Amino acid sequence: MQRLSGDATINPHYHGYFELFNQGHFYESHDVLEQLWLRQKNQPDYEFYKGLIQLAGAFVHLQKNRLKPAAALFRLSRSYLSRYPKIHERLDLESVLVELDRWLTFLERHSFEKNPLSEFETPKLILLSRNNSV
Repeated sequence: MQRLSGDATINPHYHGYFELFNQGHFYESHDVLEQLWLRQKNQPDYEFYKGLIQLAGAFVHLQKNRLKPAAALFRLSRSYLSRYPKIHERLDLESVLVELDRWLTFLERHSFEKNPLSEFETPKLILLSRNNSV
């Protein structure tokens, strides 16, 4: 993940989610972002954070070899994240959705009998700097 050191505009819980997710600590990333998400009820980014939490949750299920629940969370994550612009809160959501679809397609194509963790490296989520554009 691209470090944005010294950038006070990024909430530490949001930044921590990416740090932990990219280290493969999916439960912990979910837990950290949940603290921010719970304060966002009725705010524009509530479902955005919910989608990211569900994305991490899907990988928790994969780590526990619970493939159908992982697919369900990938679908839920997609349903929330796809409501936002291609780049939102410095995250290239278009790339995230492509990657999410790759994991979900693998699960479905293998009838939930093969874990994609055995085939793919887990994705890295990258926050863009303020000046970056995709």
